[in-house]
Amino acid sequence: MVNFVKNLFSKSKKGIGIEIAPDRINVIQLQKQRQSFKVAQFISEEVPEGIFEDGQIIDQPAMAELIDRILSQNKIKAKNIATAIPGRESVTRVVPVPAELNDANELRDYINQEAGLYLPFPREEADVDYQKLGSVLDEDDIEKVQVLLVATRKEITDSYITTFQEAGLDLDVIEVTSFSLLRTIQDKLQQFTPSEAAVLADLEFDSTEIAVVVDGVPHFSRTIPIGTFQIQSALSQAMNLPPSRNTELLQGMTIPVTSNDGMTMGTMGGTNPGTTAMVRVLGELADEIRRSIDFYLNQSDGLEVAQLFLAGPGSSIGQLDEFFFQRLSLPTSQVDPIESLGIDVDEEMMPSSHRAGLGIALGLGMREV
Repeated sequence: MVNFVKNLFSKSKKGIGIEIAPDRINVIQLQKQRQSFKVAQFISEEVPEGIFEDGQIIDQPAMAELIDRILSQNKIKAKNIATAIPGRESVTRVVPVPAELNDANELRDYINQEAGLYLPFPREEADVDYQKLGSVLDEDDIEKVQVLLVATRKEITDSYITTFQEAGLDLDVIEVTSFSLLRTIQDKLQQFTPSEAAVLADLEFDSTEIAVVVDGVPHFSRTIPIGTFQIQSALSQAMNLPPSRNTELLQGMTIPVTSNDGMTMGTMGGTNPGTTAMVRVLGELADEIRRSIDFYLNQSDGLEVAQLFLAGPGSSIGQLDEFFFQRLSLPTSQVDPIESLGIDVDEEMMPSSHRAGLGIALGLGMREV
């Protein structure tokens, strides 16, 4: 069985976390330091176009060669590796099961039989993992046990396993990217009650992954095809700049927002054509986040969304939290995973402008401490 979950917040032996994204590979090794962590090693390198697209490894030999070269050049040796599959390639559901299924074998058999009801692809083509959560009473006051079900198509997990094997590595854990991020902000999630949901919006290169989190567990996920590449492409086109996969142009930029007195606050100015283009794309993203929230709430009785967390490379855009707060009327905060975990790190190793995009890599590194 593929370990998608392996206890959502568990830790393993000494190893490294490797995040594979369309534009970069992030490799991180953490060490325990008192009640926090220390970054022992961190490497980030660009991924050439055509190797990883739409959440999938397109060219496995090229990706394996890239991973092997990164580790060899930096003299990194680790037996235990954790990596993550993008949310778009996974199915995450919280499902109720009969409370009398106390035996581990009975529960496994039941999940394997019922999993097909929740999958958009045939059960025989899926890798499935699960974890027991708490007990609840259904509408008929019958006790049920909630189980977190996670699945992906075998061809996706096989592509990751094969790629790492070609690089001379064995995977200890494959999980979903949202789980990695949740691990970095688990302390922040503890402030919410079971009737309050938090929404995690991970603004990555070519998409934004939405996860609705209740009691620390993702209950709903959705992929929105808007990421930093789409935001920068709109900016570049408006400013007559050549297209580029390098989205560092967005780092340090600030979205103008309107204050209570009607004044526009921002470093770019409200009439800048680049600003207008960025605001248009971000407005579309905000509308899609709102649709995701409304869809989930319409299926959930007695729940309210208490907070929106912005993570990922795109969340480093200045005043983005204020922009979404004004568009969604929802308390919003930008996540700095380094600060959330209380990690003492060298600025040269991890520049502050890059930290927002390291949540997944750090979450993977935490599994291997």
